[in-house]
Amino acid sequence: MPLNPDWTDLGLRLACCFLACMVIGLDREWQERSAGMRTTILVGLAACIAAISANLLLSLGTDALGEDMRADVLRLPLGILTGMGFIGAGAIVRRGDGFAQGVTTAATLWFVTVMGLCFGAGQLLLGGAAFALGLVTLWLLKYLERRLQQRREAELTICLAREGPSEERIKELLDDAGVRIRRAFVRYEPATDRREYRFSLWCRAEPGTLPPFLATLRTLPGVDQIDWEM
Repeated sequence: MPLNPDWTDLGLRLACCFLACMVIGLDREWQERSAGMRTTILVGLAACIAAISANLLLSLGTDALGEDMRADVLRLPLGILTGMGFIGAGAIVRRGDGFAQGVTTAATLWFVTVMGLCFGAGQLLLGGAAFALGLVTLWLLKYLERRLQQRREAELTICLAREGPSEERIKELLDDAGVRIRRAFVRYEPATDRREYRFSLWCRAEPGTLPPFLATLRTLPGVDQIDWEM
């Protein structure tokens, strides 16, 4: 950090931070996440301004003995990172099935905070490298994950009449399809012998597509309704 940065230098730091956070925020906007472009810009700029303020406080003049006074430049960035933890926690939502959503968004906010600190401290090359790695992580690796066809969460609900298949038969079909059952719920109506099974699953399927085993379930006698959500 230079002791006496000029306004051209400070403006360049702010501009680099603004543009980098805006581009990263676009990914959150396209994914329709809770923290979008404006949030990432504000978080990154706040960290950048804190680092600039710490830079300007590096030299506070001289004391009574004529010795230079120096501020602890780590306190402001550490305070920013601590406060960022509360904002990141607010972006994470715990669902009813025990899983959490928004972890990537929270991590993105944490990332742009650190990136903003780099730009605010005048470490433009380090901030630029962080920006490039952030783009690779958020954009390129996302397509790699899709190609790997990782297991995804899904919800399957089956309503059966009296002559419908047994629970063992349904689980056998799911097992043959390579689907892993995480949780199972059943509702039984004694008066009509109707059953409703609701399964939380891990399966290999692309979002927006229906897995082949649903067609098999649909052809079984006694299957009145199938609901699938991924």
